Amino acid sequence: MSLAPRQQNILDLVRERGYVSIEELAHSFTVTPQTIRRDINQLAEQGLLRRYHGGAAYDSSVENTAYAMRAGQMHDEKRRIAEAIAAVVPDHASLFINIGTTTQAIARALLGHQALKVITNDLHVAGILSTKESFEVLVAGGKVRNDGGIVGQATVDFIQQFKVDYALVGISGIDEDGSLLDFDFREVRVSRAILDNARQVFLAADSSKFGRNAMVRLGAITQVDRVFTDAQPASRLVQLLAEHKVRLEVV
Repeated sequence: MSLAPRQQNILDLVRERGYVSIEELAHSFTVTPQTIRRDINQLAEQGLLRRYHGGAAYDSSVENTAYAMRAGQMHDEKRRIAEAIAAVVPDHASLFINIGTTTQAIARALLGHQALKVITNDLHVAGILSTKESFEVLVAGGKVRNDGGIVGQATVDFIQQFKVDYALVGISGIDEDGSLLDFDFREVRVSRAILDNARQVFLAADSSKFGRNAMVRLGAITQVDRVFTDAQPASRLVQLLAEHKVRLEVV
């Protein structure tokens, strides 16, 4: 199906940059935000890009969106998810927190707590939590990526020294069959160690993660204890969670 020139230009720009906001697109093409939303809806219906709250993204199964773009996506939804998770984590708990912009939001939401002990492989998470005097924050060693994530065998070995109360984890994508997906196999190995060494696992996943493709399989959504999201997932996934007694929290 041939595209109108503006829609083709929108698609080219989104593919080039990974994510572009509606406001930016409206300004670039000198049209109203409503016009851009209609264009995005039509492109999304054809499977050419993905609609996000406030913008559009081009999803690749082999490469994640740039960190700066991810940090600006679904900001309010991530905050609500983070606050819901923080509300059920008690003071004086031990935690794993993995890499991601959603887990960084969780770290900010936890600053009202007392006496948490946190092990993380995300430098941003560590920086946020280290400002709280009553917290003890341990940072895993390993290779530091340009988004502040730490990965590698040394990271896995460090994580495996601990057994904690809660793992608070994010993910890049969730397949229709419930597979948890990510882009970096080294990050996935660390996240597997985190899941294996926590008494309870809370998955934080905004609604844009459902149906998003990534090439490395972490495991199954049925391996977690609670899923926190901002919108009801597809009925097939809801049924899968219910069958495996995974608690779904829609905030």
